[in-house]
Amino acid sequence: MIIGLTGSIASGKSTVSAMLAEMGYPIVDADKVARLVVEPGSETLEKIRVLFGEEVILPDGTMDRKKVGELIFNDPASRKKLNDVIHPAIRMEMLRQRGEFLDQGFETVIMDIPLLFESRLQHLVDKVLVVSVTEEHQLKRLMERNDLSEKEARARIASQLPMSVKEEGADAVIYNNGSVDETKWQLNRILDQWKRLQSE
Repeated sequence: MIIGLTGSIASGKSTVSAMLAEMGYPIVDADKVARLVVEPGSETLEKIRVLFGEEVILPDGTMDRKKVGELIFNDPASRKKLNDVIHPAIRMEMLRQRGEFLDQGFETVIMDIPLLFESRLQHLVDKVLVVSVTEEHQLKRLMERNDLSEKEARARIASQLPMSVKEEGADAVIYNNGSVDETKWQLNRILDQWKRLQSE
């Protein structure tokens, strides 16, 4: 069983991902993969260099994320060019890691993909698990965690798909508004249910 874990900014998805790792589940982390595919010497970074020039490469050979961000921020065409290079590379590496875990004999693999719905990657997984939170909790956590004003935090939340849309597309939802123990209890209940269904 391949489980796609997702949520929105400050929903607590990372907390749930850490719980799953503690339980011994192998995790394919999309954020880590995104950094991995642009490491110095990688084919993807070379393509980015060709597209945007030497100015996007730092002296130590790594990608200048700030510079790339500035280049694509107000330029949809450049953003599309970058995404056309990076997204296939990320998908390929995620599938490679998933395959490796399955080859090692793991029956369940977690694919931790923050933008699962936005990137339309539901086809990569058997089940979608969404970590959800009320807007009030989300706003408070984001302001505290990233030291943002309410206006800045609301703008970041608004840039993502609404929580309600993600919940509708989920096979199960963890409501992460209470304690860590409550979240863990919900996670265990969902996993047990899915395992039972799988073995029937």
